[in-house]
Amino acid sequence: MVLADVDNDEGRRAAEELGGRFVHADVLVDDDLRALVAAAEGLEILVNNAGGAPGPNYPEASIEHWSRTLELNLRSTMVATQLALEAMTDGGAIVNVSSMAGYGLYPHGAPEYAAAKAGVMRLSGALSPLGASAGIRVSCVCPDWVDTPAVHRSLASMTDEERAQVPELVTAEEIASLVLDLIRDDTSAGRVLIRPADGPAMVVPLEGPCG
Repeated sequence: MVLADVDNDEGRRAAEELGGRFVHADVLVDDDLRALVAAAEGLEILVNNAGGAPGPNYPEASIEHWSRTLELNLRSTMVATQLALEAMTDGGAIVNVSSMAGYGLYPHGAPEYAAAKAGVMRLSGALSPLGASAGIRVSCVCPDWVDTPAVHRSLASMTDEERAQVPELVTAEEIASLVLDLIRDDTSAGRVLIRPADGPAMVVPLEGPCG
């Protein structure tokens, strides 16, 4: 198993805990992603889990700033997936971690993040034919707020009123379990699982072609 992170200390710590190999990679750098895929010899599984939406947010943010959020949350997933598809000569599974921010049409404080995560969901469904043509199942998990150090840092910066609006946190262990379920399921091609804060995980119904 190869684990990649832009933070060397956090990445090495996680790799040691999981018994894997750490590779430094900035998902905004295509050559880093190429090196990451090359390091995972005999690649069979890819989990795209990079994300974030540092403020200020669209439309107040500069074009360069909010464009970086799109690159981090959507473009990096597309590039890593494309490189993985080239390396998966004997089939495999790709699971993209999106967010409930991309599900539905309700307002969101970081529109660029919500749009990117919606794109990750749609990308995963659009690639479902790869299951039949190449034996590669692309699927997606969309959690609500997840109990991570980054989320706790965000909560600490909020006012009491803002924190009161945050739903119950989903555990990282549950999200990892959902990812494993998709990896192990031979019928998971194109499947999108949402995990809202107020209920269990459920499959987003597939709809017919349009446009």
